[in-house]
Amino acid sequence: MTPQPVDSPDLWAGLPTLQDPHGEDDTALDVWEDPIPLTGRRDRPAFPVHVLPVWLGEFVAAVAEETQTPADLAGSIALAVLATAAGGRSVVHVRGNWREPTNLFTVVALPPANRKSAVFALLTNPLYEAEKQLKAAMKPVIVEAELTARLAKEAADKAVAKAASADGDKRDDMVKTAVGLAQTADTLSVPAEPVLLADDSTPETVTSLMAEQGGRLSVMSAEGGIFDIIAGRYSGAPNMEVFLKGHAGDRLRVNRQTRREYIDAPALTIGLAVQPDVLRDIGKVKGFEGRGLLARFLYSLPISTVGDREIITDPVPEETAGAYTARVIDLALSLAEWTDPAVIQLTPEADAALIAYQKRIEPQLKARGGKLGHISNWAGKLAGATARMAALLHLAEHGGNGYAHPVTDATMNAAIELGEYYTAHALAVFDVMGADPVLSRARSVLEALRDNGWEDVSRRDVFTVLSRSEVPTVADLEPALALLEDHGYLRSYQPEKTGKRGRPPAPRLLAHPGLRHGGR
Repeated sequence: MTPQPVDSPDLWAGLPTLQDPHGEDDTALDVWEDPIPLTGRRDRPAFPVHVLPVWLGEFVAAVAEETQTPADLAGSIALAVLATAAGGRSVVHVRGNWREPTNLFTVVALPPANRKSAVFALLTNPLYEAEKQLKAAMKPVIVEAELTARLAKEAADKAVAKAASADGDKRDDMVKTAVGLAQTADTLSVPAEPVLLADDSTPETVTSLMAEQGGRLSVMSAEGGIFDIIAGRYSGAPNMEVFLKGHAGDRLRVNRQTRREYIDAPALTIGLAVQPDVLRDIGKVKGFEGRGLLARFLYSLPISTVGDREIITDPVPEETAGAYTARVIDLALSLAEWTDPAVIQLTPEADAALIAYQKRIEPQLKARGGKLGHISNWAGKLAGATARMAALLHLAEHGGNGYAHPVTDATMNAAIELGEYYTAHALAVFDVMGADPVLSRARSVLEALRDNGWEDVSRRDVFTVLSRSEVPTVADLEPALALLEDHGYLRSYQPEKTGKRGRPPAPRLLAHPGLRHGGR
């Protein structure tokens, strides 16, 4: 069965009207009403461009206009760009011992032909320019370090050779000299060429690059290949440790036969634009949800503009593009030399706004009855993600010296509005991924009813055709059947007892006639 588009009111909507399309005399059609869709269309608000600093908001809006793409695409990539410039070089101190790094994982899902690559290029070009300038500035330092290390190694080698051929009392002194020179040579290191951005790289490559770059790196791509790599499609085994710890900032230590890599405070940023099917597929990858990888992304699922686009559009104004380029480069360069990260503080008012937001979120995390209960792994990280976005908006406003000023309540409220935006879109995305098991099982039952053309069926027969990984027991099936009955897709009835002895027959199910006559 071809998956229905996610912005359809319901994946199972579109059943035929209560009239037999084949002209058959089916009296059941007279007594069945149209079923209620399992879920209505999720409210997916547009990206709140107005919460961005003026220079950034104007560029995002101008890119969306020129490319005729949803502002969500440029907006989410813009946040990843800020995180690339600031991640690993700044942290936000929320309260007490709670600090958040300023890196983010963002992913936008849009169908093909939505000009994702064009938008990516416009947003990320300043990062490549900043990287180029960092490399140019570091080149003399690297050349000097390489020469110094080579001379030190040569001096140590010569001292070793002399010590090896020395006689008598001179030998001990020359050995000491050789040891000292060798130790000095061993302490000299050549700094790595600066890298801000990596393409879809293997976990091993990402780890090595982060170790070389002082813990910071960004993976930006207009494709979703990184998910295949993490899932182990090419290596044979999932490897998500660097991505999990790279988001959280947890110490990462890798011991290999040829190399040991220690990263005390990794800061990995990921900015992706993928097709909606990619999100559907990653929701099925074993370990992605259980290990918490999916909970680390900020999801955007905008409505495609294809079919409604203007042909002739206004290009991004040169002044707007120039301001964007200069600001991004300045932020990246001004923070690049920080080894200990710049600490960004909150004003008491900003902290109070975040506390109020946390209090609003918390009851929604309840497993039973909470609006966000079925995505509590994701929503449990929402406050931290909001603090990170507040710090990035603050740095976008004040530049690299943003640490000299605390985050205001206005900036925190802007970040909270972004948090609300991403929450609404996460609910839609996790619907696609089947995060709600009852809803997912109900949809599987509907598909089985359609495929088998059942009119009258037992629970056992339904259970038999379903995947054991999705529905382990008949008891797990009952909530899904109850949901379908509540929505008018099924009716449960008790068959008449045919004999005088024995147990009464098990209840059976009647399927909505539209499921049988609707075809595929």
